[in-house]
Amino acid sequence: MSETLLQIEDLHVEVEGREILTGLDLIIGKGEIHAIMGPNGSGKSTLAYVLTGRPGYEVTAGKMLYKGEDISPLAPDERAKAGIFLAFQYPTEVPGVSVVNFLRTAYNAIHPEDQKAAMAFRLFLQEKIDLLEIPTELVDRYVNQGFSGGEKKRNEILQMAVLSPELAIMDETDSGLDIDALKHVSGGVNKLAGPEVGIVLITHYQRLLNYIHPDVVHVLMGGRIARSGGFELAEQLEAEGYEGLAKELGLSVQDIEEVAREEGAS
Repeated sequence: MSETLLQIEDLHVEVEGREILTGLDLIIGKGEIHAIMGPNGSGKSTLAYVLTGRPGYEVTAGKMLYKGEDISPLAPDERAKAGIFLAFQYPTEVPGVSVVNFLRTAYNAIHPEDQKAAMAFRLFLQEKIDLLEIPTELVDRYVNQGFSGGEKKRNEILQMAVLSPELAIMDETDSGLDIDALKHVSGGVNKLAGPEVGIVLITHYQRLLNYIHPDVVHVLMGGRIARSGGFELAEQLEAEGYEGLAKELGLSVQDIEEVAREEGAS
């Protein structure tokens, strides 16, 4: 068995007084890729945000242990320094700040023991650009300003390559991508996967998992893990949808849509 990287026990999370996660359990080991699937409102984005410390997400019960330590008291920047990374579903534009300067600032903040001057960082960054086959001119543009959907997601993968996290959470990385962009981004994630990093892929659809093969597939529904299995579970969901499983769990479509509105509002 691989060394445990993340252990979540009976996690309950509220957003604006509404409970979104209702007793979630999850264990992720180093070197493992876990896919978390589920319909809108199942709590997928809430899980990503509470792990990375986004304000407004209140843990009311349970534990989040990262490398054996409780991360609940840690601020978002402290979690990032500890090696937790989030690739956003909707990356934010940062006008006036070039990608290269943004990445250098982030790298130096997370790796204080290895501060890089501008030229040294540019050489380091070029290695990552070449590895991921990203156009060099992308890093001279302002962060995500005027970027296509595919460029935004490539920039997220480049950030992951530069920061070298131990736990990478990919929140619907496939959202808004055409097939060519999906293949490119997936190829980048595969190149960065390895024995020292755990990866959490949050997605609605099987198509991402055709290119990034998970060790385990989980279905998050009703605020907790409802099923876990192999790739065949993702194929089943693609063929049958989530409604049958929701009925098994005693959840109505209305229940799921209500929580979806809560997640969207946050």
